Amino acid sequence: MIIYDTRFNANEWFVLGGFLVGIGLVLFLPKRFSMQRTILYYMCGVYSGFFFDHSLSVEPVSYYDVNDTSDYELMDFLSYFAYGAVGYLFFYVFDKLRVRMPYVPVYILAWSLASVGLEWISVRIGVFHYNYGYKLAYSFPIYLIVQTAWTMLFLRYGRGGAGRGAAGPDKAKNA
Repeated sequence: MIIYDTRFNANEWFVLGGFLVGIGLVLFLPKRFSMQRTILYYMCGVYSGFFFDHSLSVEPVSYYDVNDTSDYELMDFLSYFAYGAVGYLFFYVFDKLRVRMPYVPVYILAWSLASVGLEWISVRIGVFHYNYGYKLAYSFPIYLIVQTAWTMLFLRYGRGGAGRGAAGPDKAKNA
């Protein structure tokens, strides 16, 4: 007979807490975007986390494991939805602050540093386990690239992009 330990460890509590807090923020923050854009911005975080975790944490490279093992588990799945909340908050705060040039690079840098900080906490409590000499510093350029791409997406399509007015498509509905 196999007995499963149903108690959560620290890293599972962190992932579950991040998931619940993130979903709560997305649901309860004042609405700034249409439902379609909310889902798009949320999925930017989910996709980015999924893409890089599965590019860097699987064979043949396997630079890190997520949670306890290399196996895909429920907590791994939930962690991607926690990434989604971070992605949504990135866009939400960017729009709320109405970040303009030349402050866009400062915004990206601040979020990249915050992302490294969250990853550092994740490493400390056991969400990530680095292999083969991978270091936290290697994640920083990845965050810079991803968040720069997100910003370009938002500036092109979310705020005054594609021939729409300077207020963007969602401002009139959600102002």
